[in-house]
Amino acid sequence: MALRIIAGDLKGRKLRSVRGTKTRPTANRTREAIFNIIASQIPGSRVLDLFAGTGAFGIEALSRKAAAAVFIDIESDSIAALRANVKSLGLGQRTNIIRWDLIKNLNCLNSLNEPFDLVFMDPPYRTNMIEPTLQNLHLSQCLAGNTRVIVEHSLREPILTGPQPFEIADQRRYGKTLVTFLDYMV
Repeated sequence: MALRIIAGDLKGRKLRSVRGTKTRPTANRTREAIFNIIASQIPGSRVLDLFAGTGAFGIEALSRKAAAAVFIDIESDSIAALRANVKSLGLGQRTNIIRWDLIKNLNCLNSLNEPFDLVFMDPPYRTNMIEPTLQNLHLSQCLAGNTRVIVEHSLREPILTGPQPFEIADQRRYGKTLVTFLDYMV
C-alpha cells in the first residue's frame, strides 16, 4: 500500500514504509476520515504519535498546520523509516523522534515542557497495550486538560475497563478496525 499525505502543505507526498509485517499502516481512507473528524483541533496543536510506525498520523497533522509532533516507537525499522520521512519532508525543526518502550512508562517525555493537545495511538492489534499506554499517558502528566486521544484498535480489543481519566467521545468502525476518540478528563 502506498502511503501518502492526504491534505495540507504536504498533500500527495509519499511516505516511506516499513518492510515486513511488524507494522500495520492505517489505510489512507481511514486516516482521511479520522482527520476530517478532528480537522478543527489540528491547527496550532502539539501532537504525540504513539506506536508511530512510519509517522503517518503525526506527519499528516503537521501537514495540516499542527505546531509540533513527537513520535515514539520501539522498533528500529520504524524509527529508521520515520527519520527518513521527517528528513525528506523537511520537518526536522517541528519534530522529535524517540525510541522507547511505551508499555514500561512515558518518562521519555519528562523533559518536554508543553502539554500535548492531540494523541494518536495505533498499537499492534490484540496485544493488550491500550490500557497500559493510556495509564502511562495519564501518569506522565504530559496532556493538556482538553486533550483528544485517538486510538485505532481491533474490534475485539476493549478500549477502557474500570475507572479512567478518559471518556469515550465517539467511535467509528472502518472494516475490521475501530477508531475510538477519547477526551482526557482532568
